[in-house]
Amino acid sequence: MMLISGFLFLLPLLFQNQGVDGVPPQLRGAQCRTRPTDLVFIVDSSRSVRPNEFDKVKVFVSQVIEALDIGPNTTRIGVINYASAVKNELSLKTHHTKASLLQAVRRIEPLSTGTMTGLAIQFAINRAFSEGEGARVRSPEINKVAIVVTDGHPQDGVKDVSARARALGIEIFAIGVGRVDMHTLRQIASQPLDDHVDYVESYSVIEKLTKKFQEAFCVVSDLCATRDHDCQQICVSTGASYTCACEAGFTLNNDGKTCSVCIGGPAMDLIFLIDGSKSVRPENFELVKRFINQIVDSLDVSDKNTQVGLVQYSSSVKQEFPLGQYKNKKDIKAAVRKMSYMEKGTMTGQALKYLVDNSFAISSGARPGVPKAAIVFTDGRSQDYINDAAKKAKELGYKMFAVGVGNAIEDELKEIASEPVAEHYFYTADFRTINQIGKRLQTKICVEEDPCECEAIVKFQRKVDNLIKALTRKLEAVSKKLAILENRITV
Repeated sequence: MMLISGFLFLLPLLFQNQGVDGVPPQLRGAQCRTRPTDLVFIVDSSRSVRPNEFDKVKVFVSQVIEALDIGPNTTRIGVINYASAVKNELSLKTHHTKASLLQAVRRIEPLSTGTMTGLAIQFAINRAFSEGEGARVRSPEINKVAIVVTDGHPQDGVKDVSARARALGIEIFAIGVGRVDMHTLRQIASQPLDDHVDYVESYSVIEKLTKKFQEAFCVVSDLCATRDHDCQQICVSTGASYTCACEAGFTLNNDGKTCSVCIGGPAMDLIFLIDGSKSVRPENFELVKRFINQIVDSLDVSDKNTQVGLVQYSSSVKQEFPLGQYKNKKDIKAAVRKMSYMEKGTMTGQALKYLVDNSFAISSGARPGVPKAAIVFTDGRSQDYINDAAKKAKELGYKMFAVGVGNAIEDELKEIASEPVAEHYFYTADFRTINQIGKRLQTKICVEEDPCECEAIVKFQRKVDNLIKALTRKLEAVSKKLAILENRITV
């Protein structure tokens, strides 16, 4: 078996979410690195194959081609179309790019006569795999492969001619459809038959073969390139598998897939205070929601680590969900996506007062003794006074981040932000660039332990240790004196 170890590993998505001409958009441009291969499709277009069914075959052929590394030094493709006669549709030497191959396949028309499968295989031996048609000189480094697709009983013999093809080093896959003669397929195919013979009930379900062909030709598949992975940030290809990694400043979580900035750090209660005024506009509000979820992705969300709450404000204030209502990132992000746009005024002062009075209350899910942080997002000047509430929030020890977009007033942002102000306020003129602010915030949002507090704890611990040592020495001295007294009494 020359090739079964690897060719179509990239096709799991080929039959889902089909894009232009049946090829899914996520695989356009993705590559499957193959051994040098001369591949010829031998396709039955006899009268039993209806035009719409033949179209299904062409889609199948196109999907296989799309997954391959096509080129004169990698994979060359040929297509033979047969019925009572044989037509060489594409030679191995003709097309060396996917685009031109796919266009040529689309132009193939059914012949709609008899079924001379043996004649088609003989044609492949004599012509399709000849050097004159672009086949490379036979060698251990070059794979020769034929894929035969048929739905009927051949009107000629296939056993001997198939044996000759295999003896010449051509590996043959036989795909049968509908009322095909299974005995004929076994006579055509290479050994082991379990790997080289396939059957589907109809052309409409030929995609059932995708999984098998995924594993047939690729020597090294790149799951990262096909996006067939679940890494949150970075996918690292490792041959036929992959591992996940994180960007600088992030840590890979225990699930081996997602990344967090705050993992392993102290617990935190975090509130998003989001401007939903009419100046934001619906399309930008969607960008704001993505911004929120970008931050959430960097957090270690759990009962013991980070809790997240969300408040939206405009002319009024609405608590979307309190701290602790959602216990994981997935549920938080789903709730954010469902948030409706309020589309009224900009009462930032009122929103900050709500934050101080309600958001971090124990009744709203806040945890006693846990550091508090808030991200205040606005796109314009507040219609009310913000100074008192902003000052109160910082006096209470809340770590305040201010994010402004568009017509936001930088003086107001600085009034809201914690010290040092330069590290706690952010501004951009364009909503489309708030993801850049999100990246900067991800590395700043974690509440760090106070190094002074750590030093004080260490000093206290040392003092306690010294006191214990002194007491131990005194106890030892007292014990010795008691022992002497006991000896005197005994005497």
